[in-house]
Amino acid sequence: MRAKSGLVGAMVLSTTLLGATFIFAQEPSSPPADNTKMNQRDKSASQPTADQQKENATDRNLTRQIRQSISKDKSLSTYAHNIKIVSQGGQVTLKGPVRSAEEKQAIEAKAQEIAGAGNVTSQIEVAPKQ
Repeated sequence: MRAKSGLVGAMVLSTTLLGATFIFAQEPSSPPADNTKMNQRDKSASQPTADQQKENATDRNLTRQIRQSISKDKSLSTYAHNIKIVSQGGQVTLKGPVRSAEEKQAIEAKAQEIAGAGNVTSQIEVAPKQ
């Protein structure tokens, strides 16, 4: 096997086997995500968590609409697409990290447009790339 250059940030390997050339791309390893602090915060009984999401149709629909709105916005990072959304009695709590203040504002605006301005609590944190 020999390494070839050509992809930025990736290692490309090619090998020849029985006359056929196979090319394999491998992303460079990145440090594992560590959400330990957030997970400990979310264990608090005073903090809404996904398991407290109400099963009534209104709250499920509210969460679904907000999730769809966020997912459709391809300008948002993967972090933003994975924000936690918890609806309880028409009140929405947004939690998790995003990459910028602009992403935070965009998600909050989408949630407020769907749930109403007084019905959204944001616990979104800006955590830029390290």
